[in-house]
Amino acid sequence: MANVVSTKPRPRRGMYVLPSLFTAGNIAAGFYAITQSLQGTASDYGYFDRAAIAIALAVPFDALDGRIARLTNTESDFGKELDSLADVITFGVAPAVLAYVWGFRMLPMAGNLVFRQKMIEIGVFVCFLFLICGACRLARFNVMVNPQPQNPGRPGRKYFVGMPIPAAAGVVVSVVHCFNGAPIDNPWISLVWLGLVLFAGFLMVSRWRFWSAKEIRVESRQPMRMLIVLVVLCVLLVKWSEYVLIIVALAYMVSGLWARLMYASQAKALRARRVVDNSAN
Repeated sequence: MANVVSTKPRPRRGMYVLPSLFTAGNIAAGFYAITQSLQGTASDYGYFDRAAIAIALAVPFDALDGRIARLTNTESDFGKELDSLADVITFGVAPAVLAYVWGFRMLPMAGNLVFRQKMIEIGVFVCFLFLICGACRLARFNVMVNPQPQNPGRPGRKYFVGMPIPAAAGVVVSVVHCFNGAPIDNPWISLVWLGLVLFAGFLMVSRWRFWSAKEIRVESRQPMRMLIVLVVLCVLLVKWSEYVLIIVALAYMVSGLWARLMYASQAKALRARRVVDNSAN
């Protein structure tokens, strides 16, 4: 039997650079966010807000580099590895640094200084855990083939196993941006912040299902509807970005928790029904 020769033209070498440019933009946003976080102070907190915005703007770069690579048939192992390293920097290191400086390091030198110092020390550890959880989430995503969540959803629908690292970073930056970068000045509120960062890290390494949005296709047969949605979303972000970002980020985080609770409730009801059926027989 003769070998079938593919007639599909190979992309030019220059085309392989295109998705990497978006990945480089992702890294640039993360590096800029880190530098801004380190410059912020309690009196000049605009740096924190700019850091949060930079990380949020990196999300479209992260979403587009893979899609562009698939559309242009320029996927490569190099691009995948570079994308993972970029995600560790932008959605791991950058939000971890921002979460620490904004939520713990800027606590005022007043009141119980011992409690303040303890919160700073615990904050360092929790933010480091956030970073490690994000790196583990990316490593698991890279090595697992067709992973299945502990609480499967509708058949035929694709889900992420664990919250994606961009979404976890979005939780951090949406809260910072909601307060326009003004850092936490109350040690008791920093306890809430500590719990939120820790919970976001846990969700990344969990095996709970999260909506993947992979059924949304750019090459839709109804481009006008997609265009209208994008325009409305851009208008909302420009006018009320502080509220839109935090609503979307927290709603996505809670969706994973809600799906887990619903699945546990359904599984418990199913087990109770089986016990009743067995006793009846």
